[in-house]
Amino acid sequence: MEAMERPSRVLVVDDEENITFLLDATLRHFGFEVAVARNGREALDAVRRFAPDLVLLDVMLPDLDGFEVVRRLRFEGGQVPVLFLTARDTLDDKIRGLTLGGDDYVTKPFSVEEVVARVHAILRRQGVSTGSSHLSLADLEMDDDAHVVRRAGQVVDLSPTEYKLLRFLLVNRGRVLSRSQILDHVWQYDFGGNATVVETYISYLRKKIDSVGPPLIRTVRGVGYALRAD
Repeated sequence: MEAMERPSRVLVVDDEENITFLLDATLRHFGFEVAVARNGREALDAVRRFAPDLVLLDVMLPDLDGFEVVRRLRFEGGQVPVLFLTARDTLDDKIRGLTLGGDDYVTKPFSVEEVVARVHAILRRQGVSTGSSHLSLADLEMDDDAHVVRRAGQVVDLSPTEYKLLRFLLVNRGRVLSRSQILDHVWQYDFGGNATVVETYISYLRKKIDSVGPPLIRTVRGVGYALRAD
């Protein structure tokens, strides 16, 4: 029997929990195996243990900054690709990061779609597979390449925001997600609007997804929402 190819591995290094949660969930959705580190020393240890195919690295960390992390990695002979993710967007910072051995640079606030696109591009240049785009739970299916959702074989017409919300619930199927976590992912971590938008869009999804079969979208009182089948 032919061995299955392992998922590509991404190490996310950032000390902001909302950002690591957002990136972790999004990358897992796209089929990546993900590990998280909160500071530079944890990152260096995780590279040795986790052997990532790419490091998504914040520059402004509480101990070693991202530039020092890359310098130490390269000094030790590590050639893992590095995508810098930071609020430091001056030309000097970009040149320094790329000169030290970084492969690309994304500035905060960021679009998760842009980050994923950069990750895919870097890994393709390295000849690394970037995973599957199909998600499912019970009779609910999402094909991200075709941008199609089906429930019990029927196509479900979703708005872009409804689709993004459902995708986030699917990649975290079985897991209870708080309103703030959903807000951070679907409306971005720097969203300044009304938080009741989460309840509104959950209601929209229920009308479209749960109207054609047993309910999948669950409310966990006082906590948030989960997508799961009994």
